Amino acid sequence: MSIAFVFPGQGAQVIGMGRNLAQTYPVAQAVFDEVDEALGEKLSALIWEGDIETLTLTENAQPALMATSMAAMRALEAEGVAVTRASFVAGHSLGEYSALCAAGVFSLADTARLLRIRGRAMQAAVPQGEGAMAAILGLPAEDVTRIAAEAAGDDVCALANENDPTQNVISGSKAAVGRAIDLAKAAGAKRALPLPVSAPFHCALMAPAADAMAEALSNVTLNDPAVPLVANVLAEAVDTAGPIPQLLVDQVTGRVRWRSSVEWMVAEGVTEFWEIGAGKALSGMIRRIHKAAVLRNVGAAADVQQIVTG
Repeated sequence: MSIAFVFPGQGAQVIGMGRNLAQTYPVAQAVFDEVDEALGEKLSALIWEGDIETLTLTENAQPALMATSMAAMRALEAEGVAVTRASFVAGHSLGEYSALCAAGVFSLADTARLLRIRGRAMQAAVPQGEGAMAAILGLPAEDVTRIAAEAAGDDVCALANENDPTQNVISGSKAAVGRAIDLAKAAGAKRALPLPVSAPFHCALMAPAADAMAEALSNVTLNDPAVPLVANVLAEAVDTAGPIPQLLVDQVTGRVRWRSSVEWMVAEGVTEFWEIGAGKALSGMIRRIHKAAVLRNVGAAADVQQIVTG
């Protein structure tokens, strides 16, 4: 049996996430304390007692979701389940940073600061209201890629997230995404609907954010991962630190190849996927990609205990 640890992306955030872990495991509480210190603010108070609109702001959601994932990871480690129990780590978009932190590539404090920079840069790259994203359900990625290209015209529209066989996400200028929604419906999509996001992630409009991340990553110390990372833009593993900064820069404007990443891990012998952190969105995607996968969710103290006791 081969296991992959996978880490959720934006959209999984809820008020109260990780609090049960922090109340049960001092090492989990220490994660939130260290993230608060790294950012110079009480992000933990927002996560546990704030309002969902503020938590959902990209600059807050990204470090908050990473902190919750790392609290769960530290709780597992406290019970003797190290990251090296996994054959691979992977994360969806910002979850890739959580995966890299779990694998020891970045320190926790550096990861929090990088995600604050990333969140702010992605939000600032496109003026509010000028970009959009949409979920296209029921069409293969190849068709969605073609539709996005047709809809783009002189604007930007591209396949941003290849999530699973039934769900793909497009990103770009608001007008072009609107045209793509109409084309997708005409092509037989089961659903084509705008997403409630604050910016058009993972497309060429994010180029200013990619530049900001290139600069930020150049100032951070990296270690080789303790477990190979299956990178979003490659959909295959890297096991040294060397290529990681460029992969993270490319990820800002590039496609999140989640379906291909899961298929690659399955081909490499992975039979079990543990979703570390908030929500169960990745587990749903994985189930639609590989029905035989064994899925575990680790987002609360009870989940950790269940793994330890078998």
